[in-house]
Amino acid sequence: MGFIRKALDESVLQPIRAMRRRYLPLLMIYFAAGAGGLAGIAESFWVKEELGLSAEALVALGVWLTVPWTVKMVFGQLVDGVPIFGSRRRAYVFLGAGLMAIGQVTLAGAAGKWIDFARPEILYILASILTVLGTVIQDVVADAMSTEVVEREDEFGNPRSPEDVKADLGMVQVLGRLAIMLGAFATAGLGGWLAHVLSRETVFLIALVVPAISITGSLLVRADVAEDSDVDWRVLGGGLVFGAFTVAMGFAQVPYGQEIVFAVSMAVVGGLLWITVKDLGHEAKSSIFYAAIVIFVFRAMPSVGPGGSWWQIDDLGFDEAFFGVLGQIGTGLAIAGIWFGSGFVTRKPVTWVLAFLTIVGTLLSLPTIALYYGLADWTQQHLGFGARTIAVIDTSVSSPFNQLSMIPMLTLIAIHAPAGRRATWFALMASLMNLALTAAGLFTKLLNQIFVVTRGSYGELGVLMITATAIGLLVPLATILLVGRRIRAVDAARAASMPAESSA
Repeated sequence: MGFIRKALDESVLQPIRAMRRRYLPLLMIYFAAGAGGLAGIAESFWVKEELGLSAEALVALGVWLTVPWTVKMVFGQLVDGVPIFGSRRRAYVFLGAGLMAIGQVTLAGAAGKWIDFARPEILYILASILTVLGTVIQDVVADAMSTEVVEREDEFGNPRSPEDVKADLGMVQVLGRLAIMLGAFATAGLGGWLAHVLSRETVFLIALVVPAISITGSLLVRADVAEDSDVDWRVLGGGLVFGAFTVAMGFAQVPYGQEIVFAVSMAVVGGLLWITVKDLGHEAKSSIFYAAIVIFVFRAMPSVGPGGSWWQIDDLGFDEAFFGVLGQIGTGLAIAGIWFGSGFVTRKPVTWVLAFLTIVGTLLSLPTIALYYGLADWTQQHLGFGARTIAVIDTSVSSPFNQLSMIPMLTLIAIHAPAGRRATWFALMASLMNLALTAAGLFTKLLNQIFVVTRGSYGELGVLMITATAIGLLVPLATILLVGRRIRAVDAARAASMPAESSA
């Protein structure tokens, strides 16, 4: 009974006991980020039904929309070093919320045709950019606050032990993931139902509640907890030059422009990251370096692209409401996965966790591939259930694993966040991880060029699914094997005492 009580205490009660009132602003920002998908189903159907963008074009747009995430160091420097009306946190939350709200209004105007100064496709791209910019700004603020809200001193002014601070930093990351998933859970089914019964325009306007959530959190609790910091013009200047270069490449439509931008991004982010971490100890830098390699590869794996959803709509008959049901199930079980699995994940090596998730993810992608090749017909004939039941079961099993991979890395980043540069530090590391998503988008675009899938024509979708799944299994496992000799060093670094703040 003692073992069971201890296990329940660690997995169920620990996140509840870890909650503090001062965490509320950042958790409401994360909650709003999760709730950002409220209009996602309506948007997907509107894009499919009303816009003339191909699958390849949508994938390419997705790659460009990762650019603001890649230049997060610019926003990090602004949040750290440039106060707005004396505020380094709350004012930026308001700014991000304003951009998100303008993006939603633009979407609503395009859908309702009362904003018509440009074609709907252009308005959609504009709205997407504004929404992403607002989300990135708020995310930078929340990331910085996730290290600042943890007390480094006790009530008597004495330094807390590194182990206690490290544990609190880890639990803040867990609470942040839970807040994101709670936001997604609260809106997934609702978003599908709204998309089913209301016009696209109305759903986009209802989604204005999302930026209001993050604003409310920053008003309820003091949000400006940042240390004073000067602007590092090397980081800010380098980020701005890189951002200008990226925008110019996009407008110039240079052949292989996205690939060029990705290569330059890697060089810029790597250089700026080195500037920021050069004062850390060798052990800390090695720990982050080897963990980052594995997570980068894990996140850089290609997906099927929008053709998979189009096939589910056209051939399997999945509608808005059912997509909402799947989202509700998925996010609910993902919350359970984070809640019960976070302690287990944070105690295991990063490479072990990602190898496990890679294998599990591959196994759980097989039912979708089987659906393409007629599994639903067989199950309907012999077992009495069809595609929707299979999709529900697959979502139920796979969802708890989908959100666990980032917790070890986020905790590692938070542990080594230097005082006075926390937003910049988190932004640079997030930029590196988001470059992995850019790589994933480029790989996905390449696969969609090789295996062409268009609306109503899904002949090559099966081979596309198999290829993406095989790459997603073999490449991460090969990478883990190659850095396997470094596992002990990574484990030792993660287990070591947290470096003193003065070393930053």
